[in-house]
Amino acid sequence: MTEQKIVIAEHDHETRRMLVSCLEECHLNVSGVMDGEEALSLINSRTVDILITDLDIPKIDGLTLMDNARGVNPDMIIFMTAKNASVDTAVKAMKIGVEEFLSKPVHPQILIEKIRLSLNKRSNPEEQPDPSKGIRRKIIGNSSSIKTIFELINKIADTDSTVIINGESGTGKELVAKAIHYSSYRKNRPFIPVNCGAIPEELLESELFGHEKGAFTGAHKTRIGRFELADTGTVFLDEIGDMSPNLQVKILRVLQEQELERVGGVRPIKVDIRIIAATHHNLEQAVADARFREDLYYRLNVIPITLPPLRDRKSDIPLLIDHFISVFNHRKSRNIQGVTSDALECLKSYKWPGNIRELQNIVERLVVLKAEGKIAVEDLPDKILSNFCKDKDQNILLPQDGSSFSTMVTNYEKQLIQQALTKSNGVKNKAAKLLNMNRTTLVEKIKKLKLDSISKP
Repeated sequence: MTEQKIVIAEHDHETRRMLVSCLEECHLNVSGVMDGEEALSLINSRTVDILITDLDIPKIDGLTLMDNARGVNPDMIIFMTAKNASVDTAVKAMKIGVEEFLSKPVHPQILIEKIRLSLNKRSNPEEQPDPSKGIRRKIIGNSSSIKTIFELINKIADTDSTVIINGESGTGKELVAKAIHYSSYRKNRPFIPVNCGAIPEELLESELFGHEKGAFTGAHKTRIGRFELADTGTVFLDEIGDMSPNLQVKILRVLQEQELERVGGVRPIKVDIRIIAATHHNLEQAVADARFREDLYYRLNVIPITLPPLRDRKSDIPLLIDHFISVFNHRKSRNIQGVTSDALECLKSYKWPGNIRELQNIVERLVVLKAEGKIAVEDLPDKILSNFCKDKDQNILLPQDGSSFSTMVTNYEKQLIQQALTKSNGVKNKAAKLLNMNRTTLVEKIKKLKLDSISKP
């Protein structure tokens, strides 16, 4: 990025000085000029890689300057800025090759990020993967509910309709929001997530809308909010059900008018954003209880998506486990070869109150501690073993085609002893007390069932 030569053509002295100064702080090679003639002179006399020009630049207007600059260097990256340009002008500029048409005032950090993204695309076109494919691969499952969600994403991605994603914590709401964004025409624009429940209420307004210098004590300079940063992209409002009524009103205005005001500001700022929201709350009940605005709820609830809890899609658990084992084998330099059938049965029987996030954390722990081989029943956490044995005790069923009585008893006996040995860290005396049997009897059963590898004297 430091090798690129940049020209800023801007007639307003303060704006030009501010942009040049900020880009130079990022070690960019930048020159500022006040009119189109001076810009074209620089372009003709030296190699210029990036031109940032105002539409209404004096002497030679922005569109004419761009046309002449393209004649000198067809590969030049050109950004155009304007204060009150018409839609037709913006469309015309985009059609003749403007990289991006930016509304003034332009925040330097946004401009720097757009320059960086444009240079990355130009320098590594073959390395620019389709982000939607990567995100979709992270949504693991073949269950009917997951297939339905994929179909819905395909239908709504290229619209601007507002989406509300409902689901328990840990079900993957942000992943679905990203899949929608990166499958849409906005995929090369910003995706800005905001966890409304994790930011204190007094800070959330400034975080979302930004603030003007002097708006409150400590506001020493103007700050751009998340909505402005996401302009032309998507804002993901996670846990919107935790938002205060005061902020709900302001979010409603953004949805209705596509405009906002910074804290302490008096000027409306237009933004072009798509909003995707998510919550684990029942918003209909929250509306009935007067905890959530009814008008905002209907604005958000244009396209609802409900993510099922993991306990309702147990057929996907083996796929998720295989995926996480592969991920953590790579990250942690381990060599886990999978899960035994008995261990998988235990994992599938667990209720997973923390959903996919809980499964991911447990698989990471098992991969790190086991290191190699197959994850077996004795490797599983106590809470999963306890749940499995409890379920088995309450509901022991004979298969339809029958089974060997002795085999069923042996398997159940083995599971009980494995759980006792796990709880006692393999110490036989403690395990025997848990099972209310003599130590010698337990030792004989351990040998008979070939469980020596997990026991201690």
